[in-house]
Amino acid sequence: MHRLKGMAIAAVVVASVVAWSGSAFAQAKIVDGPEVRWKLGAWGKPRAATQNVETLRKFLDERTGGKFKIQIGYESFGNPKELLDLLKIGSLDATNICASYHPEKLPVYSALDLPFLPIPDTTVQEKVHNAFHKHPLVLKEFAGWNAIPYMSALLPNNEFVGRGKAPKTVEDFKGMRVRALAGIGEAMRKLGAVPTSVDATEVYTSLERGTVDAAAFPSTYAHQSYRTYEVGKWFTENMMLGSVGCPTLIHVDRYAELPPQYKALLEEARELGHAAVKKAYAEADDKNIPLFKKKLTFLKFTPDELAAFRKAGADPVWEEWVVKREAQGIPGRELLNFLLKQAGVEPKS
Repeated sequence: MHRLKGMAIAAVVVASVVAWSGSAFAQAKIVDGPEVRWKLGAWGKPRAATQNVETLRKFLDERTGGKFKIQIGYESFGNPKELLDLLKIGSLDATNICASYHPEKLPVYSALDLPFLPIPDTTVQEKVHNAFHKHPLVLKEFAGWNAIPYMSALLPNNEFVGRGKAPKTVEDFKGMRVRALAGIGEAMRKLGAVPTSVDATEVYTSLERGTVDAAAFPSTYAHQSYRTYEVGKWFTENMMLGSVGCPTLIHVDRYAELPPQYKALLEEARELGHAAVKKAYAEADDKNIPLFKKKLTFLKFTPDELAAFRKAGADPVWEEWVVKREAQGIPGRELLNFLLKQAGVEPKS
């Protein structure tokens, strides 16, 4: 449970930052400026992963005396796979997205979806994502969608909740139908599982009806948010499958229209938003682990099993991604090495 311990430590580190939020926003000097009204797309319901944009919304409202307001539409502005296109055409001013819902639209950004990247916790992830969002190739790719990457949901590593016979070894995943996105899905395919990219909002029904046998979600908050624990029978506590890149994007024209003082507020809000999601994940784990233990059988794989899984599902998937991207004219090796270096790992030559 090293991930949970790490998240608890991270929560302590950011507590002083988050404590400044809330009513203290209003105590700071009001920043004057024009009236701005933005629509920001999201899905599901307000939860740990959306505390970044909820913090942003409240911060801008209070720091501008109500002049800069953001309306967050939880699937009222479009479903998860539509939001990137809606931003591009200007129907939205900002939006949350997950690249894994349409990886071929964002082949450069899909690097963050590779399984088992050496990103053990959200603190390392924040460093990696902040750097990646400034990479020229990432900026160029999002520019094609009239978008600027702003901040990240900093999603925790994925774990499975499943029904039916619990897998005692990674070999037992063979033939299992799993909801696993992007690179995590490819890693599961290497084990003989059958991955599918069911939308998050459809996972509960898919598990309940047996359309999928197991679902991978950022753990533990997303499993609680989408109630998989209500229909599942078992939970993997230490697979550490990896994460997916789910940034908040701002329309390039809407950003350009902002006065300098509002752009400065956006810069200030980013760290507060990231701190808010880290704190929310840690608090969710504190509540969810005891709840899950009442309802689910916890599965812990041996170090040898995990090493075998990574051997099958990490390096081969990374290499296939590099080959595929370079065939598209994208420097996949450079991007992968960039991520590894930002995570503090020396790439293999």
